[in-house]
Amino acid sequence: MRRHRRAKIVATIGPATASPEMLLKLHLAGVDTFRLNFSHGSHADHAKVHAAIRALEVETGIPIGILQDLQGPKIRVGRITGGRFTLEKGDLVRFVLGSTEGGVEAVPLPHPEIFAAIAPGHDLLIDDGRVRVRVRSLGADTIEAETIVGGVISDRKGVNLPGTVLDLSPLTEKDRIDLAFGLDLGVDWVALSFVQKPGDVIEAKALVDGRAGLVAKIEKPSALDHIDDIIRLADAIMVARGDLGVEIPPEEVPARQKELVLASRRAVTPVIVATQMLDSMIGAPTPTRAEASDVATAIYDGADAVMLSAESATGAYPVETVEMMDRIIRSTENHKLYRSLVQASQPVTEDTPPHAVAAAAADLAEAIDAPAIVTYTSSGNTAGRIARKRPVLPILALTPHMEVARRMRLMWGVHSVLSRSVHTLEEMVDQAAEVARREEFARPHDHIVVVSGQPSGPSGSTNNLRVIET
Repeated sequence: MRRHRRAKIVATIGPATASPEMLLKLHLAGVDTFRLNFSHGSHADHAKVHAAIRALEVETGIPIGILQDLQGPKIRVGRITGGRFTLEKGDLVRFVLGSTEGGVEAVPLPHPEIFAAIAPGHDLLIDDGRVRVRVRSLGADTIEAETIVGGVISDRKGVNLPGTVLDLSPLTEKDRIDLAFGLDLGVDWVALSFVQKPGDVIEAKALVDGRAGLVAKIEKPSALDHIDDIIRLADAIMVARGDLGVEIPPEEVPARQKELVLASRRAVTPVIVATQMLDSMIGAPTPTRAEASDVATAIYDGADAVMLSAESATGAYPVETVEMMDRIIRSTENHKLYRSLVQASQPVTEDTPPHAVAAAAADLAEAIDAPAIVTYTSSGNTAGRIARKRPVLPILALTPHMEVARRMRLMWGVHSVLSRSVHTLEEMVDQAAEVARREEFARPHDHIVVVSGQPSGPSGSTNNLRVIET
């Protein structure tokens, strides 16, 4: 099943789309990787969906990626006397350590790590930023704050702390249990919430231990302060604009998105742009024009993938939403300005043989008007290096490892195929030509560019570039 676009689609599965029939429809409509959101649903629910996706993979013969998204820490106020109270601008409010029910004089905040890290001048955002208060003074287990933006505070509303770095692991006990379950299932990616610093990625990668790729969700301002190290350590990045847009001013989000996409491309790290992309399609059959423009902007930026959340998990039009996203991507990539805009943000290639060979392959293939670049890869790195160039032609990636073929479904422009291992140049040439014809990327007697490492096998040994006739 060849996609006639380069950017990939990630879709969240939920009650509206968990059946095998809906999964098939979503896949045919354009989904490349399915997201399982472990903030909702039971292990049994997720296991059923996972099994259905793997059965779909066998039925279609196409590798399919599965992303497990961990919930992460949830910081909330406790129970409020009477269920709610209202703050006006300038009102004083007092937070106390503990879980006993309280009101404006003693709002319960059962998170000691906040009291240990917060300082005067820091803000607390409550209910996705609808209420903002600023710390004026601190006690051992109290926070005195002034209301900057008034509103209603009610039971168990979430709290964001944009200026405070908490001494808090991104992995709760629930996350650790969910992670072990997901890895035993065989998920291809694990998305880590609440990343504040490089050490958070290191902690999670130690637990994953190479059994899946790690996606660092960028949703905290402190992560932006360490972004190059986080991108270097992670296997992929998610621009989680929902939470990020709560903790930084909304007007800064578009520029941060561009920075994150460019930095990820520079590091050969796949990058997903997520949250509220076609949000109105949760309840309507068409998106707003602003939403269509938002998806197109991510494509012009050069993102590897764009993601649907509630639109495909609980929305009334999940298949139509995927079809719409597919059409927007294809229309954008076919626009006359697309190539110039993507090339204008081209990152500088590293001065190493694997990077130079990959870049030369993209340039050579375009120069001879080849229909495709075929790359052999044992880790996906060679395909990623070629994809960084954002070439005009598709990348056909052959790998003997199914887990690698599935992960490459997240990479820009890469059509991954599970193939047999090859040990000689003759075998490599024969197989590349056969697969290119079979997958309808080339016709007999076309010239294609083939990239590999010789001797074959070791990861990171990209050193061979050939032009062959199919």
